[in-house]
Amino acid sequence: MKSVSKPLRGNSTGRILTLLLLCVFSSVPVWAKVSLEGDLIQGGMLIGSGAKGAKVWQDGDPVRVSESGTFLIGFGRDAPATSQLKIVYADGNEELRKLTIKRRDYRIQRIDGLPQRKVTPRSEEDLKRIRDDVVQLKKARARNDAREDFLSGFMWPAQGPISGVYGSQRILNGKPRRPHFGVDIARPTGTPVVAPADGIISLAHPDMFFSGGTLLIDHGHQLSSAFLHLSRILVEVGQKVKKGETVAEIGATGRVTGPHLDWRMHLREHRIDPQLLVPPMPVAKK
Repeated sequence: MKSVSKPLRGNSTGRILTLLLLCVFSSVPVWAKVSLEGDLIQGGMLIGSGAKGAKVWQDGDPVRVSESGTFLIGFGRDAPATSQLKIVYADGNEELRKLTIKRRDYRIQRIDGLPQRKVTPRSEEDLKRIRDDVVQLKKARARNDAREDFLSGFMWPAQGPISGVYGSQRILNGKPRRPHFGVDIARPTGTPVVAPADGIISLAHPDMFFSGGTLLIDHGHQLSSAFLHLSRILVEVGQKVKKGETVAEIGATGRVTGPHLDWRMHLREHRIDPQLLVPPMPVAKK
C-alpha cells in the first residue's frame, strides 16, 4: 500500500481518524467485555457479566441472561474436567469458551445411631411421603425469575462449629448412602437462622421425611438456598426477605442425631457448595 505524501486537511482528516478508530475497536473481540467471577472448581459457581442482549448455554443447556447482561453457571460435585460455555451475542457473533474445572477430594463421614426407618424406609406410607416431598422440592426449585437478588452477596445463615461439609461420602448406620450436598452448622435448637442473601420464600414445609422442617429461599435465576432440620419457620411462601433477616430456627427434625442447620444450594440442576460463596466461618468468642 502506497503512503500518502500530501498533508490531510479539513473533513478528510476527521474521516481518516474515524476510520482508524473503527479499525482499532473492531479488532477487539466483543467477548472481551464478558467477565466471569467465582470458583472454577467442583461445587463452584460463576457470575457472568457483560453479556447484555446475548444468549448463553452451558454444556448445551440454556442459561438465563438478565437485561443487564448478568448470568450464572455452576458445577456439581462430580463435574467433569471441562465445561463449555457458548455465547451468541446480539450482533450475531458466537463465542465458545472451554472452562477447566478443578477436581476436589472428598471426605468420608460415618454417622451411626440414626433410626433405621430414616436410613432404609420400607413402608408404603413413608415412601409416598418421600415422593411427595421430592415433587414439592422440584416445583420450588423450578422457579426461574429474572431477579438478581444473588448480587446482594452471601453471608453465613448461622455461625457455629462446622460438623459436616459439602461432597462428603456418607456412611449411615454402616451403609453407604448419597453424598452430603450441604454444610452443617452445629448449634442448639432455637438458634436463629437468617437469610444469607436477598430472596423470595419458595417453600416452607414443617416436616419433610428426611429433612424435617424445610425452607427454600429463591435468589433469582434458579439459584436457591435450602435450610433443613428446622424447629420453627418464621416466614411464608411468597414473602420477600432481605439479607440478614431472621427466617427460621435451628432444630433436630428429620434424619438427624442432634440439632444443627444443613444449608444447601442449587443452581438449576447443579448442587453447589455454599461455603464457596461466603468468607471463612468466624472464630467463636470464648
